[in-house]
Amino acid sequence: QVQVVESGGGLVQSGGSLRLSCVASGSILSINAMGWYRRAPGSQRELVATITNGGRTNYADSVKGRFTISRDSAKNTVYLQMNSLKPEDSAVYYCKGRITQWTLPVDDYWGKGTQVTVSS
Repeated sequence: QVQVVESGGGLVQSGGSLRLSCVASGSILSINAMGWYRRAPGSQRELVATITNGGRTNYADSVKGRFTISRDSAKNTVYLQMNSLKPEDSAVYYCKGRITQWTLPVDDYWGKGTQVTVSS
């Protein structure tokens, strides 16, 4: 069994910062990649940023230069530092881990999400 849990969301003013954290736990053999996605009301879920186990990162154009994804492999944790936040960044942010369990092949595991609200 694998659990993915996000934390760090909240309400912030436009131009402010937040740091999201995501921890994967359970019967984990390896984590290939972890990433952040978001879904705003009335919109589809979209990629925000991903990071591989080798440290390669990928960002949505809308957050480049403002958001930074990082990971602590020893803790099975990924972070999303969000600076210069805009009202359009308001969404539920989800963490996804591409994880191999000890007895199962690689699969995607999602957290339940954390709300980020940016006021203008």
